[in-house]
Amino acid sequence: MKTNYRPCLSCGCIAPKQALWRIVRVYPSRQVQLDKGMGRSAYLCPRESCLTLASKKNRLGRRLKAPIPDSIYQELWERLSKFVPEQELS
Repeated sequence: MKTNYRPCLSCGCIAPKQALWRIVRVYPSRQVQLDKGMGRSAYLCPRESCLTLASKKNRLGRRLKAPIPDSIYQELWERLSKFVPEQELS
């Protein structure tokens, strides 16, 4: 089966969907959540630099066209602290 590639919203690197974190604005509630759901989504590299840039410049909020709660960023920082890189993204 063909691999689906997505760009990171911070650094723009293109990687397989499975290697990136997915943040979703669920339709029609406009609620933002991680990983699952149908609606507008954005992908983010599991790197400290990408997460910092996304939070400082509100890239997630602009991409999803919705306010991003602090709890989403806290969850992403927790995931980053537990993350063990399987392979380096280019």
